Amino acid sequence: MQEYKVKVDSLVVDQPKTYDEISTILGDKKRDTLLLNYFVEEAKKQNYLTGLSFAYNQLGTKYRNLSEYDKAISLHKKALEVANEVGSLEFRVYSLNMLGVAYRRIDAVRTALDYNQRALELAESVSEPTIGLKRGMYVSLNSIGNLYHTLEQYNLAINRFEASLKIEEELGNTLGLAINNQNIGKALEAQGKLDEALNRYRVSLRYNEEIGSDKGRVICSNSIAQIYLKQGKAKEAIKLLLPALKKAKELGDDYTTAFIEINTGWAYMKLNNFEEAEKHIEQSLTIGKKQNISRIISLGQRHMSDLELLKGNHKEALDYYKKAINLERKITSTRNLRYANDVILRYESEKINNEIESLRKDNEIVKLKLKKNRATLLIICISLVLLAVVLFVFYRQSQLTSDKKLLTLEQTMLRSQMNPHFLFNSLNSIKLYIINNEKKNAVHYLNKFSKLVRKILEASSVKEISLADELETVTLYMHIENIRFSNKIHFAVDIDRRVDVNHVKIPSLILQPFLENALWHGLSSKEGIKKINLYITKEDEEFIKISIKDNGIGRAASEKIKESKVLKRKSLGVDITKERLKNFSKDYLNSYNVEFIDIKDDKGVALGTEVVLTIPII
Repeated sequence: MQEYKVKVDSLVVDQPKTYDEISTILGDKKRDTLLLNYFVEEAKKQNYLTGLSFAYNQLGTKYRNLSEYDKAISLHKKALEVANEVGSLEFRVYSLNMLGVAYRRIDAVRTALDYNQRALELAESVSEPTIGLKRGMYVSLNSIGNLYHTLEQYNLAINRFEASLKIEEELGNTLGLAINNQNIGKALEAQGKLDEALNRYRVSLRYNEEIGSDKGRVICSNSIAQIYLKQGKAKEAIKLLLPALKKAKELGDDYTTAFIEINTGWAYMKLNNFEEAEKHIEQSLTIGKKQNISRIISLGQRHMSDLELLKGNHKEALDYYKKAINLERKITSTRNLRYANDVILRYESEKINNEIESLRKDNEIVKLKLKKNRATLLIICISLVLLAVVLFVFYRQSQLTSDKKLLTLEQTMLRSQMNPHFLFNSLNSIKLYIINNEKKNAVHYLNKFSKLVRKILEASSVKEISLADELETVTLYMHIENIRFSNKIHFAVDIDRRVDVNHVKIPSLILQPFLENALWHGLSSKEGIKKINLYITKEDEEFIKISIKDNGIGRAASEKIKESKVLKRKSLGVDITKERLKNFSKDYLNSYNVEFIDIKDDKGVALGTEVVLTIPII
């Protein structure tokens, strides 16, 4: 204690400003609650605000690891207030990230994502970040990856984890390497890639062994055991789970303990030891309810549903499953729907069998009731048929409503593509060629204009077209519009060799509104060289990325010009396009994304705008 006080006193006098400087001096005592409280009091006395923010965050992390989330969040918020007061960017990022982690633990996904995203944006706002800010970046990326994992966006999660891993490798952060390999393993496991996931878990375990992290060993052992359970190796799993469970309890980490309890119950379930299975799953539910963590409660209830199903208690299995899905607001996977249907069908089948058996016995006892029972059965059948008809009518009505909405969007889209301003101005430009006796140009552009109108009309009659047809249409559009710019627009298309434009399907006429925005909001007021570049790349097997980049005046300057105009024309093209992309993505496993990026130089001067469309292809 005396040695620690000496360290704290020297800190308060010297008042270092970075996390690394403070952490190095405190050493392994930086998580000791009693000593940290002493540090808090001394820092307050000497108005050492940076040290106070550090101490609050360390205390918050300590309470978070003990699953006391309210205390943890309160302390991290105090740390953020102090960091804001002292103007420390590093400790603002650190505090925001810790808040994100704490909220993620209690499944407050949106709040957690907000905090981690704010932290990442702050850290990336510096052109040459310090080591402390780089550390903040990889914590942000790691946390955001975990949140995407919670939202079942596994490819996005892996993308963030790998970005975090790259920074950790650069800094030589062994703990970060352990954590991110573990997290990548989780995402791969969720995708069913068990062997790849197992390899990542073992890599993480090696890093945790290297730094002597008991908590890391426990988490890795639980994850490896979970893979074994999915591979049908229950005995191997139980050998890892029991020591891990004991160590997790010693560490006082209820959060990790709950997940190990669930897997231990699962392992005993596979070994047909239902009594032990129920005991461990009930213990996980107790922890989940105590900490109010819906993910643990839901997972525990799912396993209780499986257990009751194995025991033949179909009604209880259904009850547990219903409780679980009420907590899971976004269950969309086919597997879960099939599972629910299976439980329901088994329960209903058992109920019907019991009714049939009861009817059979009644028939044997009182044969005079046979006619009445047949009539009852007939009424039930008629009722079921009527119910089926009513459900079908409701389904068809819903489908027709959806089709009507889609048709309205397509009609609005066509009006946007063929708006009177565009038609009038295009024809007027061609008329000027004729007046000036430029017959060759007039015929050339008239041919292009007629071909463009024909392609727009053809494309508007189908839901989707090939990317090759779409590119031909927008190229014609750009040629026509370029007349009005005296052919000063440099338009180029760059296609990744991995993209087969003839086989990739996209919604028809989806790119024109973004090109129109680039022309009339970005380039119309710009002096000098005017460029629009369209890039098409294939990030992975699930998405293509279409980037439209202009070197215009930027969105902020364009908005000012728009506000100064007396007549303001509201463009709905982009909003309609987003709605059509949303409808288009319903038929795919993944969702679309539209991102607007302001291109600026190092001094913040606008260099143009980039629109990035990420469109699913599987």
